[in-house]
Amino acid sequence: MTLPAQAPVFDGLYAYSSKERLVQAYAGKPLTALRTPAFVVDRAVFALNCGVMHKGVLQGWGASFRAHVKTHKTVEGSRMMLQSSEGKTDAVVVSTVAEAWGLINGGLLADGTVKDILYGLPVGLTKLDDLSAVKVELEKHGAVLRLMVDTEAQVKGLEEYMHLKGVKGWTAFVKVDSGNKRAGLTPNAPSLPALIKSILASPALSIYGFYCHAGHAYASTSLDAASSTLKDEIDAANAACSIALSLAPEPAAPYVISVGSTPTAHAAALKPQHLALKGKLEIHAGNYPCLDLQQLATHLIGEQRIAATVLTTVVSSYPDRDGGEGMCDAGALAMSKDRGPIPGFGDVVTPGWENWRLGRISQEHGVLTRAEGKQGKELEVGSVLQAVGQHSCLTSACFPWYYVVDSSEGDGKTVVDVWVPWRAW
Repeated sequence: MTLPAQAPVFDGLYAYSSKERLVQAYAGKPLTALRTPAFVVDRAVFALNCGVMHKGVLQGWGASFRAHVKTHKTVEGSRMMLQSSEGKTDAVVVSTVAEAWGLINGGLLADGTVKDILYGLPVGLTKLDDLSAVKVELEKHGAVLRLMVDTEAQVKGLEEYMHLKGVKGWTAFVKVDSGNKRAGLTPNAPSLPALIKSILASPALSIYGFYCHAGHAYASTSLDAASSTLKDEIDAANAACSIALSLAPEPAAPYVISVGSTPTAHAAALKPQHLALKGKLEIHAGNYPCLDLQQLATHLIGEQRIAATVLTTVVSSYPDRDGGEGMCDAGALAMSKDRGPIPGFGDVVTPGWENWRLGRISQEHGVLTRAEGKQGKELEVGSVLQAVGQHSCLTSACFPWYYVVDSSEGDGKTVVDVWVPWRAW
């Protein structure tokens, strides 16, 4: 057994360090010298993925693009999602108020990189003070905050807030359900026309567009399946748009028909379609710069496109167990408990050890089991392995910072930067 290089001693400020301090401590270090578990992002692959998406959507479809920053939640990653080698956009989706402030405090509003932020959950009325503060800050930079609504109670709540605080002038997407059954109304829901009428009559807000997110597309295993789900999204949002157009005169600017998830956005990038739209098409996605095993299972990407991995150390070996097993220090909090068509909770990609995967997990432990049909090295206590998780959006969530490597510079196994994500809600 070879002892790994030792990471800096835990000093009580470990989880709260600044980017500057982290870069000073870790830049130039090999991955094998890092404390594990650790989240690693290959900057070159991340950038490639952003360019591929922009080329397919902006050039292939001629649509606009809205980048969801929830996966990585960083200034650096957001800039790359918005400005790539193949195009640029200035519209984003956030899942938390903290992400909106991260973009503001990171300078992306001040320099014009971001001009349009969608708060991507049906608006919670307890967050209106927070969202109003964001709205005011964006307007200082000539930018706009958009909301999402899917029930009349939200419209009434915004109107009551307007009378109480004087805040109005919101623009909103109506959330449409195309089969995911998570949020939104189906195009044939009796309550959809009533919701649209309430917004059209409201002094507090106006309709900007219609938004679908096909989260169930993550179960796609082919281009045809993802393309079919994409069509369902477009049809649903387009139908809702048609209802709005039937209820009131055509707006001064076309309604935006916003659709997407990473699988359906990849399908859009690969296979343009002829569309008869009632509004202006926008495609959105968020997981695509990092990617993971769930996206690999769609067969829309290859292993070389996965930018996000987790480093973990083998802490125990159990050769007497059936087939042999081992334990590593990456469990549910490091990998997430999400599953997918590919078995397990993460696949080891370290050369020579690809025959191992995280077959079982507890909170802080992962049990390494043999991947069916694969041959390779036996586990060695102290070895640092690199694994791809099932769902990078959740895999990244517990890490206080990300170690950044760049496979276009040297061996791609040396830390070149550190990204610190925005946390909280």
